[in-house]
Amino acid sequence: MTTAERVYIALGSNLGERAAHLADARQRLAALPDTQVIAVSRVEETAPIGPVQQGPYLNQMVLIETTLGPDALLEECRRIETERGRQRRERWGPRTLDLDIVRYGARTVQEANLTIPHPELPNRDFWRREIAELEAMQHG
Repeated sequence: MTTAERVYIALGSNLGERAAHLADARQRLAALPDTQVIAVSRVEETAPIGPVQQGPYLNQMVLIETTLGPDALLEECRRIETERGRQRRERWGPRTLDLDIVRYGARTVQEANLTIPHPELPNRDFWRREIAELEAMQHG
């Protein structure tokens, strides 16, 4: 029996119906096999990061518990992004939906397509705020 791990997933959207993209992603994450959503942070609007001109993002952090391994979870996240119309054109570009695995339990992963903890975590104040909010809910 595989033990469930607690995983922080960052949700972001800056194209189309941003709030609807986030809501759908939360539902789809909750529907993954052997996965449940434990807590969700508030939705926060943030300025885009990077050199590409684009509109503001809606961001949210979701805490799930899952037995899916990091690679399987990444595959599911990419499937959800694609189903919501995500097209991977340019780095830091606008997107209908972005799902980033920020932390996966206490694991460290260094692979070509996946790094955990997410390498941008130290640079994203809003991620750290959202994680702190979720952690406070767990101890509150």
